[in-house]
Amino acid sequence: MRFGEEKTAEAEGTILAHSLRVGRSMLRKGHLLTRADLDTLAAAGIEDVTVARLDVDDVGESDAAGRIADALRGENVSANPPRNGRADLLAGESGIVALDPGAVDTLNAVAEEVTVATLGRWAPVHAGERVATIKIIPFAVSTGTLEKCLASADAARLKVLPFRPLAARLVQSVDEGLKTSIVEKTSMVTSERLARIGSRLAGEARCAHDAEAVARAMAAELDAKPDIMMVIGASAIVDRRDVIPAAIEKLGGKIERLGMPVEPGNLILTGEIGGVPVLGLPGCARSPARNGLDWVLERISAGIPVGRGEIGAMGVGGLLIGREDDKDYL
Repeated sequence: MRFGEEKTAEAEGTILAHSLRVGRSMLRKGHLLTRADLDTLAAAGIEDVTVARLDVDDVGESDAAGRIADALRGENVSANPPRNGRADLLAGESGIVALDPGAVDTLNAVAEEVTVATLGRWAPVHAGERVATIKIIPFAVSTGTLEKCLASADAARLKVLPFRPLAARLVQSVDEGLKTSIVEKTSMVTSERLARIGSRLAGEARCAHDAEAVARAMAAELDAKPDIMMVIGASAIVDRRDVIPAAIEKLGGKIERLGMPVEPGNLILTGEIGGVPVLGLPGCARSPARNGLDWVLERISAGIPVGRGEIGAMGVGGLLIGREDDKDYL
């Protein structure tokens, strides 16, 4: 592609580099100049124009953006028609974004003329929302550059893993120091949090804050065969021998991990009883604000493993609030 000033009389078939106002008319950046356009410019006394002239092996910006978008489009992802050198990828379903960050970096390293911006890995997204945008910086790229980008795009393909509806059960332990209003709010917030991923709170029990009482309440809720069990204590879990983990073990369950490198959400517990995932909730679960619990629920709903290793890898990006927002939770 050649770029620069040309004589107006000789610029037919070139691409206008910068918008020009001529009287009451506007010729927009990216407009393909016709002989009529050039006559209008000449009549206005404009003798030179800044334009781009494509070479025979060049691919126009919108065509190139569209072809890269198609190459990046994986499961449950659609592409908008390209326009002005940009093509957007949209979520076909609500879920979380699956991608390889290193592969996207490799694609972006092919040439500065081609840029691919995406949501973060495992980011939640609603159907119809944008998950990535491809923008061609100049008015065209060479065929060779485009082919290199397309070769890199396969490894960088984006998918949306859809949320599967979960039926969850909640057990809340209470004591004299816990206000009824907080317990009621926790139920409401939990129901709303599940609804955001297309799931529902199918039932709830409340009991005293001791291991025996919690175990009995959990056993009764497990009889309903939920997809996931959630337990929140009158006080946060601070040790594997605390009330909630002790109750899980009384039922023959297993503690997978206590603690996660996400704040808020540090004091979450993950485990299972008879194949049913069990979450011991951190105190921040009483708040509707996004926290580590959302990360875990979203991945479980999308069918992504959430074991010790996966939780341990959440630290980078896991600081969700700044010091000024920090607070102590129950």
